[in-house]
Amino acid sequence: MAELVAKVGVKREEGFLYFIDKRGNVSRAKMARGGGRRKGRVKQETVAKVGVAKESGYLYFLDKKGNVSRALMVRGPAKRKKAAKSSKKKAVKKSVKKKSAKKRR
Repeated sequence: MAELVAKVGVKREEGFLYFIDKRGNVSRAKMARGGGRRKGRVKQETVAKVGVAKESGYLYFLDKKGNVSRALMVRGPAKRKKAAKSSKKKAVKKSVKKKSAKKRR
């Protein structure tokens, strides 16, 4: 489950993608579809200066109420790879019998 990090209360506008930037502030950028933007790099604008210190292993996001929350990231596929490596069987060489040559009389 997610835990609340900072109460911000950001009001969202349609056609924008809201996210937590590298500095820990709430930012937004115009969406590719539905926002009517043109091709090319999009300017991101800071909506609220929060300055959240991010910890590794957590996903930071803006919840439905407009507050900054975080959730523990799930790292699933790494476990499967280790299990697959250990369950591999060793290749066993089979000995091939040579045919004996027929004797001529």
